[in-house]
Amino acid sequence: MNIENAAPKRSRVVVRRPAATQAGHYFATCPRGLEALLAEDIGAAGGTEVTITPGGAGFAGSKETCYRLNLHSRIATRVLCRVSPINAASADFSNEGDIYRIAHDVAWPKLFDVARSIRVYVTAVRAPFKSVEYITLKVKDAVCDRFRADCDKRPDVNTAAPDVRIHLFVTARTATLYVDTSGEPLWLRGQKIAKVAAPLKENLAAGILRLAGWTPGTPLLDPMCGSGTLLLEAAGMALGDAPGLARDMKDFGFTKLLDYEPALWKRLCVEAADRRVVASGKLPIWGSDRDDDAVARCMQNLAHAGLDDLIDVRRADLLEIDPPAASGVLVTNPPYGERLGELDELAAFYPSLGDALKKRFAGWHCWLLSADTRLPKLIGLRPDRKVPLYNGALECRLYGFAIVAGSARK
Repeated sequence: MNIENAAPKRSRVVVRRPAATQAGHYFATCPRGLEALLAEDIGAAGGTEVTITPGGAGFAGSKETCYRLNLHSRIATRVLCRVSPINAASADFSNEGDIYRIAHDVAWPKLFDVARSIRVYVTAVRAPFKSVEYITLKVKDAVCDRFRADCDKRPDVNTAAPDVRIHLFVTARTATLYVDTSGEPLWLRGQKIAKVAAPLKENLAAGILRLAGWTPGTPLLDPMCGSGTLLLEAAGMALGDAPGLARDMKDFGFTKLLDYEPALWKRLCVEAADRRVVASGKLPIWGSDRDDDAVARCMQNLAHAGLDDLIDVRRADLLEIDPPAASGVLVTNPPYGERLGELDELAAFYPSLGDALKKRFAGWHCWLLSADTRLPKLIGLRPDRKVPLYNGALECRLYGFAIVAGSARK
């Protein structure tokens, strides 16, 4: 199982501040294309020596940095703490036996109690192994054998809901072991109870809003809102919500580790709750969808998050809807189309969409996420920005269009 498509290679330093006393080295994962935003979150949490790699960023930080990033980052998927090697970025190996030795050398009983269940995840990039499953088994055996040697007991394995997640990343010659401090992926905010097909993950939605340049107070419209992911993320940003506050405490992996500091975590949560903004009225955030079921699910999710009184959502067709303000930001995730019939329908839809935006949304900056590279040509608008992103394993582009009155062509 991959560490969320992360591939720590070709590192380049993007943030480096004077070194302070650090407790550990970490690697945070995120959707591909959002690494620079993740680096900003790491810096805001107090991380130093930040290095961007495809699918994530490494950094140095204290335990408080780790807790803050888990609590506040809207971009991170997981925050992994490096446990081997301690004083180097990775350890060399030549065969499967070396992988076992590297894992067995870690003092696992000092990291978590033997009563905790475990699961091992392996990400391999050009590694010289025929079977990732076999390497996963070797790491699991090494962890259990170390516990048996030190405690005369071994931890149970739980592949469905483990207490402790152990991650191994291997390349052609190097191996690095991490313990997961996040537990369940951080994009699981605990806010949505009703979902739709092909949902947008919360951290990708948050990244899209930031890439679009949207800031709280600016009118925002998602005219194909689905289950409301973009609306929920925008509202959380507007209210200063720390996304980790909505999660159940037991979902965080660091609470299962022996060095967990409940007093520190409680202080950070109280500080985050105190910074939440109390809305005095409706937020300038609107959603719509032409599907009645999607609108109902979106409203259900907003109500579950306590936001249904702050955001207006209604049934409307994107091709017919009027803008809710004279100017603002439109962000949406239209259908991509995977089968021939769907592609033909989209080829007919794009020109109509371009006409509707030009006719109704002059003064707005419109952003569309799509895996269909025909969109800019068929929509009849020239994008002023194209940002490569990944929605899961699907390569997409975030297209930005500044809509002006009349024709933009000479």
